[in-house]
Amino acid sequence: MPSRFAGQQVDRLPITGKRVALTFDAGANADGVPSIRATLRRTKVAATFFLTGAFVQRYPATSRRLAGRDLVGNHTMTHPDLTTLTDRRVTAQVRRAEATIRATTGEDPRRFFRFPYGARTDHLIGLVNGLCYVPFGWTVDTLGWEGTSGGQTEATVVARVLAAAEPGAIVLMHVGSNPDDGTTLDADALPTIIARLRDRGYHFVRLDRVMSADP
Repeated sequence: MPSRFAGQQVDRLPITGKRVALTFDAGANADGVPSIRATLRRTKVAATFFLTGAFVQRYPATSRRLAGRDLVGNHTMTHPDLTTLTDRRVTAQVRRAEATIRATTGEDPRRFFRFPYGARTDHLIGLVNGLCYVPFGWTVDTLGWEGTSGGQTEATVVARVLAAAEPGAIVLMHVGSNPDDGTTLDADALPTIIARLRDRGYHFVRLDRVMSADP
């Protein structure tokens, strides 16, 4: 893990120029994955997927396909609020997910971690640093996961991303559907998000772009 990232959560990439990172959390279901993958392939955009170990166990083929093209990170084993757990249980959550992701996809998620619910403390950041991870947060949450039952629409998802667009922005989306209304707003909005950001001159990068010596 690069020492310059120690002790912090990265909520915006320390890069210059009009570059943004599209990131997707995968923990509940995979209903939006086919659409998301098709859009990313068609538009030639790279993304980062944070997988829970439970998601990988439930959707092994899907997880392998995601890891085969894009960057995968660690989102714990079962998506608990880590601030409520002992250090030993936090470590087990991270290590179990890591082992599951590696065994199923063949990819090592180390260096890329996202706290469930964004819940963290300085102590927890240091703990995951010690496990060879940099925690990545987000600049903007699309809120697509709230679904239409939560008052969101495809248009609100697009609007939130465009309003927060800035060099180095990290966009948080989800691959699953809302459990109440079955909507996949993030997947539905993705083509428009990419097109509108490109119209503004933005390019898309994976999170590993910032690990290079000259990001």
